[in-house]
Amino acid sequence: MSLILYEVKEHIAYLTLNRPDKRNALNSEMVQALTTAFRKAAADELVKVIVLKANGKVFCAGADLAYLQQLQNNSFEENLADSTQLADLFRLIYTLNKVVIAQVHGHAIAGGCGLATVCDFSFSVPEATFGYTEVKIGFVPAIVSLFLIRKTGETRARELLLSGELISAEKAKSYNLINYVVEASTLEEQVVSFARQLCEKNSAQSMALTKHLIADVQSLPVEDGLAYAAQMNAKARESDDCKKGIAAFVNKQEIKWL
Repeated sequence: MSLILYEVKEHIAYLTLNRPDKRNALNSEMVQALTTAFRKAAADELVKVIVLKANGKVFCAGADLAYLQQLQNNSFEENLADSTQLADLFRLIYTLNKVVIAQVHGHAIAGGCGLATVCDFSFSVPEATFGYTEVKIGFVPAIVSLFLIRKTGETRARELLLSGELISAEKAKSYNLINYVVEASTLEEQVVSFARQLCEKNSAQSMALTKHLIADVQSLPVEDGLAYAAQMNAKARESDDCKKGIAAFVNKQEIKWL
């Protein structure tokens, strides 16, 4: 059985967590399969947007318990290599050259919540809960902290990471952890509609450059950040998409990106 299902329809790649019997819990094999799938989508010229979803009742329950028990027997070097694998996956999603949308149909906990955190957009059903429960089992939500602080600010990140409490989808939205809360009956329809809108109305080159800009500029001092932003602006002007878009705008023509 494939841990990650991969399908492309109308320029949208669907990556589906496919370990429902384990609540789509993460282990080394699952993380590697996700990494491979995201890299495949990133390299596919037919793909403009990626949707991350899951089979079963739960989006992702975090780390697999048997996997956590196994890690206790690892050396520091082995655990560091394993942790780096997850860090590489989160970095890949966060900086990917394609927009990534999380379609959360059930609970997203610990590492599962981390997956939703690093996506560009997250849609959730009202019944789903979110949270980082690592401190409740003596663990540390280390890797996700970098992205969570950027997304929600330090106050909310401290609340979520130090309390380990689960929060509702509505509260997650109010914390800027996710973007939209929609009914389960319309979740897939709304995600697909939103993804298609991005494909049809936005330049793929512009979205890729904008993602890199957001990821990089926050860590720079003001002067360096402005210099970097100016370089990105100049780079964008040289792109084929920018030339096409400006020409269409000047000539009052409809811009078609597909």
